[in-house]
Amino acid sequence: MKKEKGLRSHEWFGKRDKMGFIYRSWMRNQGIPDHEFDGRPVIGICNTWSELTPCNAHFRDFAEVIKRGVYEAGGFPVEFPVTSLGETLLKPTAMLFRNLASMDVEESIRGNPIDGVVLMTGCDKTTPSLVMGAASVGLPTIVMPGGPMLNGKYKGTDIGSGTHVWKFHEDLKAGNITEEDFFHGEACMSRSAGHCMTMGTASTMACMVESLGLTLPGAAAIPAVDSRKKVLAHMTGRRIVEMVKEDLTIEKILTREAFENAIKVNAAIGGSTNFIIHLSAIAGRIGVELDLRDFDDLGSRIPLLLNLMPSGKFLMEDFFYAGGLPVIISQLKEHLHNEAITVNGKPIGENNQEAECYNEEVIATIEKPLIEEAGIAILKGNLAENGAVIKPSAATPELMKHKGRAVVFENIEDYNARVNDPNLDIDETCVMVLKNVGPKGYPGMPEVGNMGLPTKILKKGITDMVRISDGRMSGTAYGTVVLHVSPESAVGGTLGIVQNGDMIELDVEQRKLHLDISEEELAQRKKSWKPVVLEESKRGYVGLYIKHVEQSHKGADMDFLKGKSGSVVKRDSH
Repeated sequence: MKKEKGLRSHEWFGKRDKMGFIYRSWMRNQGIPDHEFDGRPVIGICNTWSELTPCNAHFRDFAEVIKRGVYEAGGFPVEFPVTSLGETLLKPTAMLFRNLASMDVEESIRGNPIDGVVLMTGCDKTTPSLVMGAASVGLPTIVMPGGPMLNGKYKGTDIGSGTHVWKFHEDLKAGNITEEDFFHGEACMSRSAGHCMTMGTASTMACMVESLGLTLPGAAAIPAVDSRKKVLAHMTGRRIVEMVKEDLTIEKILTREAFENAIKVNAAIGGSTNFIIHLSAIAGRIGVELDLRDFDDLGSRIPLLLNLMPSGKFLMEDFFYAGGLPVIISQLKEHLHNEAITVNGKPIGENNQEAECYNEEVIATIEKPLIEEAGIAILKGNLAENGAVIKPSAATPELMKHKGRAVVFENIEDYNARVNDPNLDIDETCVMVLKNVGPKGYPGMPEVGNMGLPTKILKKGITDMVRISDGRMSGTAYGTVVLHVSPESAVGGTLGIVQNGDMIELDVEQRKLHLDISEEELAQRKKSWKPVVLEESKRGYVGLYIKHVEQSHKGADMDFLKGKSGSVVKRDSH
């Protein structure tokens, strides 16, 4: 065994004493030969494969392809599992466990003989949780997105995952389709491996990591079942070995400029509002100052260039065929920090300068955008002192300035029990308000903010109303929905004291969200407010989460996880 300086793994496999014997010997039961311990870079493949995470259920094959690339470049690949968060199955919400998964990732990387890491991401929370954990360690890191499903096909038309769930359900409630039609759509929507093929949170996260510079160019849009995705996996394995040799660590990529680029790209693609929560949390781990105002100041005036559901009509497969994210980045070159370094060692501008668009109906030009200003808007007012968010590209233009009577649901159970009651005092001019679905109040801040409209409203042909909550909504959803109200109702935010009949004013252009009551009345209601005590707060991880989770405008991370602990582990295990 030759001694190589500078590699973390040498502190395990390079020792010539009792500890070296232990570290090498037990690895040998897998049939690993002597030369794998000769000082070559050890590459951790952080795999979120799980059959309970349908979006990531194809990752076993990809991990083997990544290993081929690592071996080819002279590295020693070691695959390890971490908590996998399946958005579609996990109760009460995958967001509750994002921070837990990030802790798993952080400690798994730090505690093992790893010199560089490949993050295998796909379903919504697997991307931010893995990046958050890796950022807190600081090794050379590259992301391998799992890729979207093929387009859904239903009765001769393309349908989008998530987006058509909401549409089909509304049509069923309104009597526009049969129950047989509704069930038929299930298999039609999900017909291949991969994550949601709309611009939901999974696709948004894939575009986020590419725009941050954490993937090889063009990674985000390649469908999961396209052979070129395996080529990407192979090249990702090769590249991480080179990154270790170059000492190209994650903090050299995740600069303030990279975060600003990601905010602008997210606006241009009509990305999910969840982007704000996750990018803010990543920034907190890497030590980049990011404020809600940055998302508005940097992104809200960026034009929408991508014609993709739920803000448009196409899907991720079409996006890939049209040229993918490199075309968007190239179109935005006048707005971006083109010198920002990426995982291939080149600036993001250089990587994408030759990108060519093959379908301008899917990807518009900067000169002729789909919408002139489409980024996420940040609202403030007495109803959201720390801020709230709305996605204009998914909203109804006529409702962007609206004043209406509040119809209040105290929690999700109250909403589910009363929303379809024919005697509910509501019409289309009202504002639906949902309380206690924020980080602490649910707990976990679920995707219930896009409240389904009452059946009696849908039967009138109305498809949108103003809705307000301290929760989130799926990136696949649409509507004039105000989300992430902070402070949340469960900690005494103004949302918690809204009453039926109160008038609420929304003015997106003026960035205003206002509860129309006097200061005296507001103060009196807050004085009388009493918090809801959750049974879940008594023990375990959920109790820890409720005690330490920060508000949504800070990324809903745990207060004790901010920053990083680095990669040094000073003590051996025996």
